[in-house]
Amino acid sequence: MDLEQITRFRTERNAFGKHLSIAVEELRPGYARTGKTVTAEDLNPLKVAHGGVYYTMADIAAGNAMAAHGYAAVTVNASFSYFRSAVEGDRLTAEATEIKSGKTICVFDVQVRDQTGALLAAGTFTFFRMEQPLDLA
Repeated sequence: MDLEQITRFRTERNAFGKHLSIAVEELRPGYARTGKTVTAEDLNPLKVAHGGVYYTMADIAAGNAMAAHGYAAVTVNASFSYFRSAVEGDRLTAEATEIKSGKTICVFDVQVRDQTGALLAAGTFTFFRMEQPLDLA
């Protein structure tokens, strides 16, 4: 499977990720990194990044790390914790690393950090791996 083709396909077809300007920066089977800069549109009423931004970055990172295996998959569970807040202008990254690769169940650890390396949020995402290969057409 061509990882550039998977990245391009999943980026073009992810309207919500595009809306939030989340980019896949690195991809390989079992690993992905996403990134974005916090904008005014990402802020909650307290003027810090909305938790949904962190969660979406993490979910996109884990989903892409799963897809890099070449199979369709769906998220079946996620546990996510928030530790610190980002503000407008901060550069965020979410790194997903596979911790279990099974025939049908795959689990990923995801960490969201700012430009200083401070841990903002972390979670565990569980995917159901389907038998069908990714259809990139």
